[in-house]
Amino acid sequence: MTIYNFGSINLDHLYQVDHFVRPGETMASKSYQCLLGGKGANQSVALAKAGAEVKHVGAIHHSDQAVLDQLSALGVDTKLIATLDVPTGHAIIQLNAEAENAIILFQGANHALTSEQVDDVLAQANAGDWVLLQNETNQIEYTMKQAQAHGLKVAFNPAPMDAELTKKVLPSVDLLIVNEVEAMDLLGVCDIETASQTLPTAYPDLSVLMTLGKAGVRYFPKQEAGQRMESLFVEAFSVEAVDTTAAGDTFIGYCLSSLMNNEDMTVALKRACAASALCVTKMGAASAIPSSADVTEFLAKQA
Repeated sequence: MTIYNFGSINLDHLYQVDHFVRPGETMASKSYQCLLGGKGANQSVALAKAGAEVKHVGAIHHSDQAVLDQLSALGVDTKLIATLDVPTGHAIIQLNAEAENAIILFQGANHALTSEQVDDVLAQANAGDWVLLQNETNQIEYTMKQAQAHGLKVAFNPAPMDAELTKKVLPSVDLLIVNEVEAMDLLGVCDIETASQTLPTAYPDLSVLMTLGKAGVRYFPKQEAGQRMESLFVEAFSVEAVDTTAAGDTFIGYCLSSLMNNEDMTVALKRACAASALCVTKMGAASAIPSSADVTEFLAKQA
């Protein structure tokens, strides 16, 4: 099976700072790096490193061939990425001493996808393939409806959260992946416990993964007619974090890769949590995503 990731590709301008810049403040950074990023690209890299066959669908400026070279070197199929006369998306990232980040995002070519591009890609897909989307590109609703029409499975990570858009497209989604803040925003509640109780009842026809940062992850399966399906909870691994930028993307890539291989959900969640834990111990986004071998070794040490 193949996963078609309709996702963002960014150049991440990463600045390490003592604290987030305050209004009116000018502050020198401790370091600067320009790295491959974007939630879409990060998730494609994680999928590839986890062993999945992933074809990235997106757009960049025609001068940024190095971006395609880097993605290809990391195992991502880049043939479906358009090169345009539109600036490549980029992000300005502040990383503070507590390993928290603040991000300004410029969408650029990420919002230049066309319906024709979507149609051409989905015409290549086969039954059983997956389509993955985040909320950093355009054509989201159209892509989902067309994917559903082709009989493909759809996974949606609505980050950054747009509650109204998310509610609108949920009938076309098979697996929703949100963090605790996104879940609260979607449901209009103010605490994680209420969100955990409300999600399975608000969306019983949807499978939902809710990541909880340091606490772990909770999975709410689609409720089958006539029986109640119990949720699953897997704890996170305790590590010393230095940069959380791509932790969620790493989790998604590794989890989806396991699900595509029909692995048990608990096993998939533990492997994804391990990959996410290793990711936060390194600086950067795509460059911090661990290999499958590193994740296997880490899990063996935790046993």
